[in-house]
Amino acid sequence: MWSLQAWRRRRTLARHPVDPQMWQRVRERLAILDGLSAEEDRHLRETSVLFLQDKVLNPLRGVELDDESRLLLAAQAQLPLLHLGELNWYQGFHEIVLYPDDFLSPQRHRDASGVEHEWDAEHSGEAWQQGPIILAWPGVLASGGWEGYNLVIHELAHKLDMLNGNANGLPPLHANMRVSDWASAMQHAFDDLNRHLDRNPHVDTAIDPYAAENPAEFFAVTSEYFFSAPDLLFEAYPEVYRQLKLFYRQDPLARLQHLQRLHPDYQASHEHPHS
Repeated sequence: MWSLQAWRRRRTLARHPVDPQMWQRVRERLAILDGLSAEEDRHLRETSVLFLQDKVLNPLRGVELDDESRLLLAAQAQLPLLHLGELNWYQGFHEIVLYPDDFLSPQRHRDASGVEHEWDAEHSGEAWQQGPIILAWPGVLASGGWEGYNLVIHELAHKLDMLNGNANGLPPLHANMRVSDWASAMQHAFDDLNRHLDRNPHVDTAIDPYAAENPAEFFAVTSEYFFSAPDLLFEAYPEVYRQLKLFYRQDPLARLQHLQRLHPDYQASHEHPHS
């Protein structure tokens, strides 16, 4: 059956072919893509092209953005969607603004007594409801390894979260998932992380303590770890890992472990700071 969407997809891909050598260089810069199957690799390459045609990358002064850099960002953005089908998961925004460095962002918070506090905080990324994503370019370039850090995935996880409205740590779940299971796993781990930090704010936590800020940040940080340090996330909060595995329909931990079995030197060359 003829499909307008499929026709547009084929036309876009035909008009914007990816140089195989450039794609190989991108793959070599992104360790978290290691171990993808040939079919997954093809799909990721195609959806990265479509992403770049759908979104506007707006580099500010000081950011050098060539075709390979654009593809580097797009591949990280599309990895979480690899097995989520053709639905428009990244709806609600059209622009990604790239800063040359971390930026100051005005913050506002009303405390329990009703007093409103305002301050400027230094951020490397932000995702606005029905607005753009803002990324510090050095953070994008530092992403892509198995180190438990991925700015691109973190901020785009906020966009997935916002599909239900305000970011609250609950993206639209699939039909085979239960909100009660999700809420139980996330709340238990969130409370556990906060208990550790309440006892000692300087404790070396299993995952980035920024996850304890609120449920939205917890989802973004654990999504980041799911793809870039799945072993750490599973060891610390296995039920959170299982829920993210159901949501993203991927198993990065199995992929990482398979790589480590195949290549004895792989684990040593992809050590992360928490190991």
